[in-house]
Amino acid sequence: MKWIRYELKGKVGYGLVEGEKVAEYEGVPYGEHKKTGNHVRMADVKLLYPLVPPTFYAAGLNYITHRKKMAERTGKPLELPSQQDIGYRANNALISPGESIVVPRDSAGKLQYEGELVVIIGKKVKHVSEADALSCVFGYTIGNDVSERIWQRGDRTFWRGKNADTFKPMGPYIETDIGDLNDLMTTVRLNGKEVSRFRTNDMLFGVEETIATITRYNTLYPGDMIWMGTDEPTLDMVAGDVVEVEISKLGVLKSPVVAET
Repeated sequence: MKWIRYELKGKVGYGLVEGEKVAEYEGVPYGEHKKTGNHVRMADVKLLYPLVPPTFYAAGLNYITHRKKMAERTGKPLELPSQQDIGYRANNALISPGESIVVPRDSAGKLQYEGELVVIIGKKVKHVSEADALSCVFGYTIGNDVSERIWQRGDRTFWRGKNADTFKPMGPYIETDIGDLNDLMTTVRLNGKEVSRFRTNDMLFGVEETIATITRYNTLYPGDMIWMGTDEPTLDMVAGDVVEVEISKLGVLKSPVVAET
């Protein structure tokens, strides 16, 4: 099932995609909700990023090739980690499909995409095992973890480098029937040219292990989300570019890049 969050005539709500129409629901899909019986045309709605999370987790450097490239850039030897690198992102950075990534005026200009699988939590869990971890997953969507690399290296908390306004495009919908994660492929296109392709689930720490690790210390709640990291290459973007992130079964997330005025 494909759940969307949308705006129509100034009203924001959730709906279930049914062909060319959207079935309207009250409440949130990962919590209490009910069908209103109303339908609207998909063509008439504005797609919004599919949820506003209570907590926004992100797994860093979660692919081997990405770690190798990072080691090369910093001149440090490659060391594979024994545990996840989990951080946080800010809701202010979220933007909807088709909205613009804005290059800040004082950016050094090294803005890069990171196409990522996003895990949406559907129920409250604490101390969940890897074997049971997927039972708390409501669905999946796509994220683009835009990064300003100069700021990222200089700011200890990534507050600008990862969390500046518009740095987190997400969508277009939440898919609840994903099947086997091993079947997913992530593809990134820059100005229509394929620049990255990798198996989505070829992670150092997979979805199950990441959820189990987080819940060892932090309770996960419905609507929380985890961005699972990306693989290489991550190339520079400049104003005028258009970046697309596609993941099998999850659609395409497309974002133009503009300069701050």
